[in-house]
Amino acid sequence: MTSQTQSLLDENKVMDVRPIPCSIKHGLILKTWHELPVGDYFILLNDHDPVPLRYQFQAEFGHAFTWEHLEKGPTDFRVKISKVAELPEASHSSPCGCTGH
Repeated sequence: MTSQTQSLLDENKVMDVRPIPCSIKHGLILKTWHELPVGDYFILLNDHDPVPLRYQFQAEFGHAFTWEHLEKGPTDFRVKISKVAELPEASHSSPCGCTGH
């Protein structure tokens, strides 16, 4: 992981995205996951259930990740996102699938 991405995770591997602007949130989450070694994880902390993000993970990463809800509201949502397989090299070029990040 890069030092920038590591700084988004606290000592318990929690990535609190509540204060992050929506315009860059998904890109940072995807970048953090991309930089994980296989077998590692982080815990996403959000103020709503990140269902669209899960769909994005499924579309882009298939079976290379696991998604486990640890807390489902009403105010905090925690999801453990693990990297269980490496992606083909072509998948590394644009971690968020868009150009603004």
